Amino acid sequence: MFFLRKYLFTLLLVLPFAFGFTIWNTWSIADDYEVRFSGSGAEGTFQGLNGTIVFDPSALEQAKFDVSIDASTIDTGNKTKDKHARGKNWFDVEQYPEIKFRSSQVTKAGEQYQMTGTLTLHGTEKEIMFPFTFTENGGSGLFEGSFTVNREEYGIEGPFIGFLVGDDFEVNLKVPVENK
Repeated sequence: MFFLRKYLFTLLLVLPFAFGFTIWNTWSIADDYEVRFSGSGAEGTFQGLNGTIVFDPSALEQAKFDVSIDASTIDTGNKTKDKHARGKNWFDVEQYPEIKFRSSQVTKAGEQYQMTGTLTLHGTEKEIMFPFTFTENGGSGLFEGSFTVNREEYGIEGPFIGFLVGDDFEVNLKVPVENK
């Protein structure tokens, strides 16, 4: 009986590696991340970033980014603008409290990586693609990337005077991470 248990235990340890099983890097998001947006008529930041990041440059087929941001944390540096941005005419944070991104593919593109995935904003899902870099430093790393969002494509019309704010916004991400 002892031999059988020892044999099964050894088999359970060795078998996954025999079929190419590897342990991918799972990263936790550090507190000093930056999520910035800028466009004609408005710029600012978001807080409340959390989620799952699985990324190993040698196993891109296993990469997974499943993250969200608390939409109510928008900060333009102007309390009146922030209040309007949280309201029904813009982000409508009561109905749509989170902005979400879930990757579907990560590929190598020269010195950078290319990420494709679904961005969910204001209840609308759209596939986006954007380049990013990853710099690893031991047990930590830094993801940096940017993409453009057209607010009208996500049903964010704004009030009648919404024309004072541009349609396209560049989103810049700087996300330090630590190995879990």
